[in-house]
Amino acid sequence: MYNIGDKVVYPMHGAGTIDKIEERHILNETKSYYVLKFSVGGMKVMVPVNSVEKSGLRSVISKPDYDKVMASFEGDVEVEDSANWNRRYRENMEKIKTGDVFETAEVVKTLVLREKRKGLSSGEKKMLLTAMQILVSELSVVSGVEADSLEKKITDMVS
Repeated sequence: MYNIGDKVVYPMHGAGTIDKIEERHILNETKSYYVLKFSVGGMKVMVPVNSVEKSGLRSVISKPDYDKVMASFEGDVEVEDSANWNRRYRENMEKIKTGDVFETAEVVKTLVLREKRKGLSSGEKKMLLTAMQILVSELSVVSGVEADSLEKKITDMVS
C-alpha cells in the first residue's frame, strides 16, 4: 500500500515519512511493519502493514484539501460557553484521535479562539500545542512552508 519515502500521517503524531519496511518476529509470528520517522523529535513508530486502516495511518492531504483547511480558519465560529472544560477536553481529544485533518483543524480553531477570548486551562493549552503541532506538520509537508510560519499564519487568521 505504501512505499519507502511516502509521506503519511499517523493519528496523534502528525506527518512523517516511511523510512523503511521491515519484518519482525514477535511472539512466534513474523509480520511486516512500516517504520515511520517523524521530523519533530526524530521519533520512530512501527505500524503493522496488515493493520494500516485500523491504525488510522493515511496519506497526507492533497493541495486542494490544504486550501480547504486553510480557508476553514477564516470567518467566525461560536466558542462553546460550557464551564465544563473537562467535557470540552474529552470531545476535542476524540476529534484529534480520529486523525482527520479537518477535525484537528476545528479543534485548533476553537482553542485558538477560546484562548484569545477567554483564556485556556493548562490542559487545554497543552492540547492546543499538540493539535497545532500535528496539524502544521501535515500542512507543512503539503505546502512546503515552515511549520512555525504556518502556526503563526493560522493563529493570525483565527479571529
